[in-house]
Amino acid sequence: MVQARKPAKARWEVWRDASGRLSALRIGTLALMVLPVAIAAYDFSTVGFGARPINDVIHRTGYWALLFLVISLAVTPLRRIARFGRLLDIRRMIGVGAFVYAAAHIALYVVDQKYDLWKVGSEIVLRLYLTIGFIALLGLAVLAVTSTDGMVRRLGGKRWQRLHQIVYFITLLALVHFFQQTKADVWLPTFIAGLCGWLIGYRILVWRKTERGELPTWTIAALTVAVAVLTFFAEAVGIGIAFKVSPLRVLETAFDFDLYSIRPGWLVLGAGLIVVAVDLVRALVAKPRRPPAVAERAPETA
Repeated sequence: MVQARKPAKARWEVWRDASGRLSALRIGTLALMVLPVAIAAYDFSTVGFGARPINDVIHRTGYWALLFLVISLAVTPLRRIARFGRLLDIRRMIGVGAFVYAAAHIALYVVDQKYDLWKVGSEIVLRLYLTIGFIALLGLAVLAVTSTDGMVRRLGGKRWQRLHQIVYFITLLALVHFFQQTKADVWLPTFIAGLCGWLIGYRILVWRKTERGELPTWTIAALTVAVAVLTFFAEAVGIGIAFKVSPLRVLETAFDFDLYSIRPGWLVLGAGLIVVAVDLVRALVAKPRRPPAVAERAPETA
């Protein structure tokens, strides 16, 4: 009996998994990658991009680059907590997507400066927030270039893993750049910083407390509460410094709920509690399993 041959996978067919089969998870990830373009097209056709359209798109691409970077960091915790190992298959796709939007971010800045590369270079050197953003872009470029299976084999698993751990430093730089860009309105960068704090806190606890990469539900809940509280305090201090008011006065408004002014700390708390709920459900319905006997195909980093 002749066995059916598995479909061959070309390198550019990113919607197929390693076996060459169509992957719903990969297709959904690709849809997520192009969602910002669809949103931008809709906004342009309805309300436009304002008096400085290129500047508007510059900010959009930078925002989505940071968001996809954070999503890529969320893959490992979510796959562990939900026991959904296939998430690992899309982590690199999301990371490369973050680089693509970051590259578009700098390319559009060059266009906005009328292709004057000397001016672009001098601005990057002289303006701190541009210097920070450019270093983050270079780091993302290194991660994107070394994201292939071939580079994993060439560098070796351990060296590849150590290299890709710079993603945490890159994320920190990107956050600082985002804060400097948003100036007075720190709501969104504070929320994203809170999510990053949770993701990094989770990794620290895993590295220090476990060998299998799993944390008790109560530990995840405690982490969530701690990061949410820190987010409230950090926002209060930031607003206090920016507007020269007491941080305590800012904290007093934390319980002033309004549909359009929910404090970032509450959203960080809500996101963390959703993860806690997922962990509880997984603990109730999932069967105990033995640790895998062989290492996963892709090394664990982000």
